Amino acid sequence: MTDATAQTNVVGKRGQRDRCVGMVVSDSREQTIGVKFEYKVKHPKYGKYIRRSTTLQTHDEKNEARVGDIVEVVASRRMSKTKCWRLARIIRSTQRA
Repeated sequence: MTDATAQTNVVGKRGQRDRCVGMVVSDSREQTIGVKFEYKVKHPKYGKYIRRSTTLQTHDEKNEARVGDIVEVVASRRMSKTKCWRLARIIRSTQRA
Protein backbone atom coordinates (compact mmCIF):
# COMPACT_ATOMS: atom_id res chain seq x y z
CA MET A 1 0.00 0.00 0.00
CA THR A 2 1.41 3.40 -0.94
CA ASP A 3 1.41 6.50 1.22
CA ALA A 4 -1.19 8.22 -0.97
CA THR A 5 -3.79 5.45 -0.55
CA ALA A 6 -3.12 5.23 3.18
CA GLN A 7 -3.77 8.97 3.53
CA THR A 8 -7.02 8.85 1.55
CA ASN A 9 -8.30 5.99 3.71
CA VAL A 10 -7.63 7.95 6.88
CA VAL A 11 -9.13 11.16 5.53
CA GLY A 12 -12.16 9.40 4.04
CA LYS A 13 -13.33 7.81 7.30
CA ARG A 14 -15.45 9.77 9.76
CA GLY A 15 -15.92 9.00 13.40
CA GLN A 16 -19.17 7.83 14.93
CA ARG A 17 -21.47 10.77 15.71
CA ASP A 18 -23.41 11.16 18.95
CA ARG A 19 -27.06 10.14 18.57
CA CYS A 20 -30.01 10.77 20.87
CA VAL A 21 -33.66 9.76 20.79
CA GLY A 22 -36.20 12.17 22.19
CA MET A 23 -39.63 13.77 21.83
CA VAL A 24 -40.34 16.99 19.97
CA VAL A 25 -41.63 19.62 22.40
CA SER A 26 -41.47 22.70 20.15
CA ASP A 27 -41.80 23.25 16.40
CA SER A 28 -42.82 26.91 16.28
CA ARG A 29 -39.59 28.20 14.69
CA GLU A 30 -38.53 27.94 11.08
CA GLN A 31 -36.21 24.93 10.47
CA THR A 32 -35.66 24.45 14.23
CA ILE A 33 -37.29 22.04 16.66
CA GLY A 34 -36.83 21.51 20.37
CA VAL A 35 -36.22 17.87 21.28
CA LYS A 36 -36.50 16.78 24.92
CA PHE A 37 -33.98 14.07 25.75
CA GLU A 38 -34.48 12.23 29.08
CA TYR A 39 -31.88 10.18 30.93
CA LYS A 40 -31.20 8.83 34.42
CA VAL A 41 -28.24 9.61 36.68
CA LYS A 42 -27.28 7.95 39.92
CA HIS A 43 -27.26 10.16 43.01
CA PRO A 44 -23.68 10.31 44.32
CA LYS A 45 -24.58 9.88 48.01
CA TYR A 46 -27.85 7.95 48.16
CA GLY A 47 -27.54 5.79 45.04
CA LYS A 48 -31.09 6.46 43.87
CA TYR A 49 -31.57 7.08 40.15
CA ILE A 50 -32.90 10.52 39.26
CA ARG A 51 -34.54 11.48 35.96
CA ARG A 52 -32.95 14.42 34.19
CA SER A 53 -33.83 16.01 30.87
CA THR A 54 -32.19 18.29 28.34
CA THR A 55 -33.86 20.18 25.51
CA LEU A 56 -31.73 20.01 22.37
CA GLN A 57 -32.22 22.69 19.72
CA THR A 58 -32.24 20.71 16.47
CA HIS A 59 -32.04 21.66 12.78
CA ASP A 60 -35.02 20.38 10.77
CA GLU A 61 -34.33 21.24 7.12
CA LYS A 62 -37.76 20.32 5.72
CA ASN A 63 -39.94 21.30 8.72
CA GLU A 64 -41.37 17.77 8.83
CA ALA A 65 -41.30 17.04 12.60
CA ARG A 66 -44.29 18.02 14.75
CA VAL A 67 -44.88 18.27 18.50
CA GLY A 68 -45.18 14.81 20.05
CA ASP A 69 -43.10 12.98 17.43
CA ILE A 70 -40.35 10.62 18.60
CA VAL A 71 -37.22 11.51 16.65
CA GLU A 72 -33.55 10.59 16.41
CA VAL A 73 -31.06 13.46 16.31
CA VAL A 74 -27.37 13.39 15.48
CA ALA A 75 -24.58 15.79 16.45
CA SER A 76 -23.39 18.11 13.70
CA ARG A 77 -21.48 21.34 13.23
CA ARG A 78 -22.66 24.39 15.13
CA MET A 79 -25.33 26.26 13.15
CA SER A 80 -26.13 28.99 15.67
CA LYS A 81 -25.44 29.87 19.29
CA THR A 82 -27.67 27.08 20.64
CA LYS A 83 -28.14 24.73 17.67
CA CYS A 84 -25.58 21.95 17.04
CA TRP A 85 -27.83 18.92 16.36
CA ARG A 86 -29.71 17.90 13.22
CA LEU A 87 -32.72 15.67 12.62
CA ALA A 88 -31.69 12.19 11.46
CA ARG A 89 -35.11 10.51 11.19
CA ILE A 90 -38.61 10.44 12.61
CA ILE A 91 -39.10 7.19 14.50
CA ARG A 92 -42.80 7.58 15.34
CA SER A 93 -45.07 10.42 14.27
CA THR A 94 -48.26 11.58 15.97
CA GLN A 95 -51.63 11.73 14.29
CA ARG A 96 -52.02 14.86 12.16
CA ALA A 97 -55.37 16.64 12.41
